[in-house]
Amino acid sequence: MKGHMQYQLLKILSQGISRLPYSLICQIGRGIGHLYYLVAGRQLERGIQQAMRGLNISRSEAKAVLRQVFCNLGQTLMEVLYIPALSRENISRYVSIEGLPHLEEALKAGRGVVILTAHMGNWEWMGAALAHTGLPITTIVKPQPNAQYTRILNEYREMSGLEVFNRGSNEIVKAARALKRGKALGFLADQDGGRDGVFVDFLGKKASTPAGPAIFAQKFNSAVVPVYSYHLPGGGHQIVIEPPLEYEHDPDPKQEVLRNTVKMTHVLENAIKQHPAEWLWFFKRWNTPESN
Repeated sequence: MKGHMQYQLLKILSQGISRLPYSLICQIGRGIGHLYYLVAGRQLERGIQQAMRGLNISRSEAKAVLRQVFCNLGQTLMEVLYIPALSRENISRYVSIEGLPHLEEALKAGRGVVILTAHMGNWEWMGAALAHTGLPITTIVKPQPNAQYTRILNEYREMSGLEVFNRGSNEIVKAARALKRGKALGFLADQDGGRDGVFVDFLGKKASTPAGPAIFAQKFNSAVVPVYSYHLPGGGHQIVIEPPLEYEHDPDPKQEVLRNTVKMTHVLENAIKQHPAEWLWFFKRWNTPESN
């Protein structure tokens, strides 16, 4: 009953927010983000240290980056609750897509497309905007600690036309089938890969990195298309779809996965360096130690 009440309260809050002017929800969200920046404590300090190393900048410069990160995150929170107000007809008011033909052409090959992306900009609106194009977009998602937030997130993803598969479950088999049927499968590949990850250099330090994008591309001979988004001044987002990566084959399957994971990681790294305030620097990205 408690969980159901949480869900209902989130729905009511979302319905109220969806009736507000978009400019106002951006202001409120950025204000919430700034307040969180002021009390973030260890999370903020971790982000500052990681940004200093990853961007080779001073502490004061890193603090300025993190301040924007938290403001952006607050806006993202409000925008997620605003998703019911989005539709195929109006989403172009808020989100611009650059490079859509790269994705369309890759899908025409019929071997599926691995969408390589990261927690940059508003990744939820990015998925919604791509799904609203009518293309067959699917994604692997990680359940949130709060089950009711996961429930409403998945509901809103599916409302936009996004097909969702939960990570760490038998739905990964369904995700593989979707790719085999020629759909696009999104991977947020910027979090700690745990013991199943491969260790590659990322923003100045070796990090366990998810191998899923390379493994799926290898198995299904799918194109790998990098996609990311960033905030526009005054509200709204720009999605950038880059040309497909040149996938490198190797006689050794493990080396092939490693080489292509390195290549994919460099692409995400470059996007983050171009738009440093768009990435969540406080992630426990380097949490898994490299075994000797």
